[in-house]
Amino acid sequence: MPLKVISLLHLIFCLLLPHASASGITRMPDCPSQCGDVSIPYPFGVGSDCSLDPSFQITCNNTSTMPPKPYLEFVGESVEVVDIRVDNPPQIRIKYPHLLAATCYGRGGRVASWEVKDIDLRTTQYTFSEENWITAIGCDEFVAAITNTANQSFRDACQGTCSADTGYSTNGSCPFNGDRNSVGDGCCRTPITKGSGYVDAKLIDSGTTWRGYRLFPCSYAFVKEKGIMNEPGFSYNFSILSENTTALTLLPVVVRLDWRIVGAQNCLQAQQSSAYVCRNNSVCLDFGAEIGGYLCNCSKGYVGNPYLDQGCKDIDECNANNPCSPNSDCINTLGSFKCSCRRGYTGDGTLEGIGCVFQKRKETKRKEKLFKKNGGLLLQQKTNEGTIRKTKHFPAKELEKATDHFNKSRVLGQGGQGVVYKGMLNDGKIVAIKKLKQVDDDHLEQFINEVVILSQVDHRNVVKLLGCCLENEVPLLVYEFVPNGTLFNLIHDPDNTFPISWNMRLKIAADIAAALAYLHYSTSIPIYHRDIKSSNILIGEKFIVKVSDFGTSKSVEAGKTHLTTLVKGTLGYLDPEYYESGQFTDKSDVYSFGVVLVELLTGQRPMSEKRTQDERSLATRFLASMEKQTLDLILDPLVREQGQKEEVIAVASLAQRCLNSTGKMRPSMSVVATELANYSNVAQTSTVEDESEQARAYGGKPMMISDTQYTWTTSEISSSSDTHPFRSETV
Repeated sequence: MPLKVISLLHLIFCLLLPHASASGITRMPDCPSQCGDVSIPYPFGVGSDCSLDPSFQITCNNTSTMPPKPYLEFVGESVEVVDIRVDNPPQIRIKYPHLLAATCYGRGGRVASWEVKDIDLRTTQYTFSEENWITAIGCDEFVAAITNTANQSFRDACQGTCSADTGYSTNGSCPFNGDRNSVGDGCCRTPITKGSGYVDAKLIDSGTTWRGYRLFPCSYAFVKEKGIMNEPGFSYNFSILSENTTALTLLPVVVRLDWRIVGAQNCLQAQQSSAYVCRNNSVCLDFGAEIGGYLCNCSKGYVGNPYLDQGCKDIDECNANNPCSPNSDCINTLGSFKCSCRRGYTGDGTLEGIGCVFQKRKETKRKEKLFKKNGGLLLQQKTNEGTIRKTKHFPAKELEKATDHFNKSRVLGQGGQGVVYKGMLNDGKIVAIKKLKQVDDDHLEQFINEVVILSQVDHRNVVKLLGCCLENEVPLLVYEFVPNGTLFNLIHDPDNTFPISWNMRLKIAADIAAALAYLHYSTSIPIYHRDIKSSNILIGEKFIVKVSDFGTSKSVEAGKTHLTTLVKGTLGYLDPEYYESGQFTDKSDVYSFGVVLVELLTGQRPMSEKRTQDERSLATRFLASMEKQTLDLILDPLVREQGQKEEVIAVASLAQRCLNSTGKMRPSMSVVATELANYSNVAQTSTVEDESEQARAYGGKPMMISDTQYTWTTSEISSSSDTHPFRSETV
């Protein structure tokens, strides 16, 4: 079906539906929803086709000179409607400035005029609300009031009094609004019983012999709605009491009427009739046993107009006013809701009930189970062997909060082992939190191994492990936060418009070598890293190097010179001798470091898929250039421009020795570290500090500009733009 036809049918369908609002359907289709400022909800309606029956029909008086006003036919006359409600309780407010009684006296105490007009609603769907008073104003009369329900009559009386010095310039006032008979200055009030369909009042001279005269000739009685509880009643000018005619039109008289559906005595009778008007998701309520008639209310959990199909709309209790207690989740259902206690808690979850109580015993068992599953017992065994310091254990909830429940926006990086998130601990410390992707024997071994290794290490160029969490579904590691990314990105990021200076490259290489020499020779048990590569070298503030990712690292027992293991590592950095023999030695780390050193010299990636099979390896191309004495063709242009020829050749020669195919011919990391430290110390310290400050100003991205420019040209230098990343990284 064409899209335009579907859209047209959808529009016609929407137009046929009753008018909807935030609280459900309110009116019949094609009927006005209001007249002027007054809303007209069904069963009321403007016109005969829009109301339930003629007794609910509203006339909207729309003239060109005045705003529209709604009118209702009420006991033989048209009265203005002020407000209509369909619930709480169903009422209509009308302007009804008519007197129940009026008495005026002439000279000599003779009655000059007298009027009594009762109001009888007993044949209509309306009754007087108990939110009205029979009010009398005047200084010299009692008011005797009569109200009738269906089969019961009520009588009451009151008298308003005035002080003797009352003059025409002052006002009369009714008392504060309350529930009982009350007397003010020139005003008194009596209540009206709920369900009253008839009201009448008489004014009776109270006698003025004690005073010898009347203060005012006239008194009046009328029906008027109550005001706000405990607020002052209305006031009027005493001049009204001097009129010889009824002057109630000068007063703001509004009357409240309760309405109901007539035609059946109660809900039981109504529900058996075809004229029953309560619609979907609504309930029937008897108006009163003695009065007759019924009302419709939306069922619990719904709100809107119960007299219309689709008029009662489900309330989303969870969004409106969450009824669930802390540590629970609110789930909205049609007409109701559910409170579900979160893991580790039990109860009904509601604010009005017992809420969610912490399941301490169950939670303890759950934590113990996770602790064992995540290698806690093995870690305890290894960290209690004396040489390893105790590892701090972080609560799972603290790390969840620190990472905003491991929000994707907090991800710093990810690899084969897990995902690293940026987080902030309760004390405000910024950290990096590694979350393992899965818990199998291989990943768990790497996790425990990294904790054990880093627990032994304390070196400024090795990333610091702050602790771990074994009470989560998967293990978590907490490290110091290193802000400037990896060396791989620093060297190879195409968006880096501020390349690394030669002096900075020397410093980075010297820092990496110092860390590896420390691991090989200065720890209580030698440690082989086994995965040295530029993506595992982090760059901190002032570009201090941090060697990271010790998942595959191994400690070497005293007297042993190598490890025999399954070959693990990253293509391009892998020691060929280790690859062939399966024996990993300290010189295998030296080889991998040599590749990183060549990356710093050339700015090229360790593997390139765009080259031929024989030239894909950067190490192979570099060694070939050294043999052919064409080093300048492979160097990074910045290295050629800034580095002294003898110094660059010396560093390149060191890299060549590190990449020797025979491990025994390679220098030890201590020798490498010493040589690079000597080269690095030649560079001015102020240059490094200046470059670091500039990098921080660049928002954490590497930005290095050397203050010393060197020249060294022999021939054109090949571009490294044709290299391609071969990523096989772990985090």
